[in-house]
Amino acid sequence: MDKVTCIAFILFKSASNQEGKKTALDLLNGDISLRELRKNPALQPQLILAETLLKKHQLDKHEMQKFAETYLLVEA
Repeated sequence: MDKVTCIAFILFKSASNQEGKKTALDLLNGDISLRELRKNPALQPQLILAETLLKKHQLDKHEMQKFAETYLLVEA
């Protein structure tokens, strides 16, 4: 999985409200970039945690794949 998908997965799982989940899905589908998210001070702690977990490779790859299959919008 790519970095953006991994971070979107972590943000989605850690979101406590619908707005947080929507932001994660927007990131997954390319509606918002990591650069734009980094400019949002409210999301800084979650982004730092997500990037730390990504570097430590502490992610369930099967669960992440299910997340991407479920929520990634594919246009034909």
